[in-house]
Amino acid sequence: MKYDKVVVDKKELEKLKTLFSTIQNGRDKTYRLSFEKLMDELKMAKLLDSSKMPEDVIRLNSIVTIKTSLSDEKKFQLVTPEKSDLSQNKLSVLAPMGLALYGYAENDEIQWEFPSGVNTITITKVEQPV
Repeated sequence: MKYDKVVVDKKELEKLKTLFSTIQNGRDKTYRLSFEKLMDELKMAKLLDSSKMPEDVIRLNSIVTIKTSLSDEKKFQLVTPEKSDLSQNKLSVLAPMGLALYGYAENDEIQWEFPSGVNTITITKVEQPV
């Protein structure tokens, strides 16, 4: 892990907390595990002001390219749930993959449990929209 812990924009954390409060407990096991893992990581996260956020850290609206052990590279933008549209490669931060990636940086590798089982995700590129 590049920064030893997830890195989060202080203002975004408040927005995430609001989003998290809308999550229903009836989600499946994989989703709950993803959510709980991110919540644990956020407790130890490095909180920074927007102006000090590294450009290579995944946050809301970041454009992310990843590779997994089961697939070729995929590119998408991490967005709030209401902007999610997989046909336009816009992935909700509340989707299991979004929960898995939030706060990590370019070149990080993450072990995460998905519906298909535990998978290794390599973050190959992170871009911030202008």
